[in-house]
Amino acid sequence: MKKTKWAAVITIIALLLGARPSSFDAPKVLAKSTQQQIKDKEEEHQKLEEELKDQQGSINGMKGEKSSLQKELEDLNSQLQEVSDHLEELEAQIVEKTGEIQQTQQELEEAIDTEEWQYESMMIRVRKMYERDESDYITSLLQAGSLSNLLNLATWFEKVEVYDKDKLKEYQENRSLIEATKERLQLEKTELDNLKLDAETEKSRVAGLISQVSVRIADYADQIEEAEKKALEYEEKLRQNEEDQKALKKKLEEEIRLSQLAANAAWRSLGDVTFADGDRKLLANIIYCEAGSEPYEGKLAVGAVVINRVLSSKFPDTVVGVVYQRGQFSPAQSGRLELALAADLANADCYKAADEAMAGKNNIGTCVFFRTPIPGLTGIQIGHHIFY
Repeated sequence: MKKTKWAAVITIIALLLGARPSSFDAPKVLAKSTQQQIKDKEEEHQKLEEELKDQQGSINGMKGEKSSLQKELEDLNSQLQEVSDHLEELEAQIVEKTGEIQQTQQELEEAIDTEEWQYESMMIRVRKMYERDESDYITSLLQAGSLSNLLNLATWFEKVEVYDKDKLKEYQENRSLIEATKERLQLEKTELDNLKLDAETEKSRVAGLISQVSVRIADYADQIEEAEKKALEYEEKLRQNEEDQKALKKKLEEEIRLSQLAANAAWRSLGDVTFADGDRKLLANIIYCEAGSEPYEGKLAVGAVVINRVLSSKFPDTVVGVVYQRGQFSPAQSGRLELALAADLANADCYKAADEAMAGKNNIGTCVFFRTPIPGLTGIQIGHHIFY
């Protein structure tokens, strides 16, 4: 209902209620409090909308952060793949280099053996040459047969000696070359090992960053999930608030209607009421069910509500009719009153309150309703109940 329409209704009701007896002022106060409840609900609705907007802004912000982290994670995964590929290449090179070193080592061992063999062969020939006596050399020269043969034989001895020395030098140089190659390969392998160590360190670093980013993404996912739950709660509160506003506006209309009826209602005199035999027990036990833990004044007030209804032309004219009227006293509807009556659970104060109420004692005026307090409801509060 539009505010202007509500203002018109309130104005009319105020004029109508202005001429009624002062004993019916409580419903007028109640109508105002309900209007205030409507205003409070409207303010609450606006606040909830603002909080929902803030919550959605937070969700969008966290989703943005999560998206950035996911991009960062993708980049880190690419880096990790590159490092892993590089590490794999280094490991392959190390395996290859290790094989070359092993092959070179084998060649070196063979070169050493060849060198040693050449040296030993040369030493044997030299030793034999030196171990020959002069007669052997003279005999060899005489057997040459001619001067040219003799010269050829001498040249041959010299060539053998030169050949042995050249071969020994060749094998020594080959050995040195192989040793240098092995040393170079060892240095290259050491360099590869260091590069592998660096790559493994880098891989570990990137993997650590991936782990950290993954944890942060998971944390943002949890925060987003929690924030979305809160957003749903705000939406549900908004929906409930709208329902509450509708109910309160409907309630306000009903209260205004009841106030008009109450202003014009006819009331009987207590002397015109005839109580039945079971009314005292029934009244005492409904007091027990509704106000058993309340102070005595609260018990008397509940009894007075029942008697006020008996006297009002808008309610049944008997205690039984009032207590069992549909949708009024919940203990009568739930069966709790029947259990109380069966065991007669009403104590002395409940019976005293029933007797005084039936005798006309009243501490709530013309109130015909009571309930536990709710925000905005005003009236006569006694104990834990508001009477209106």
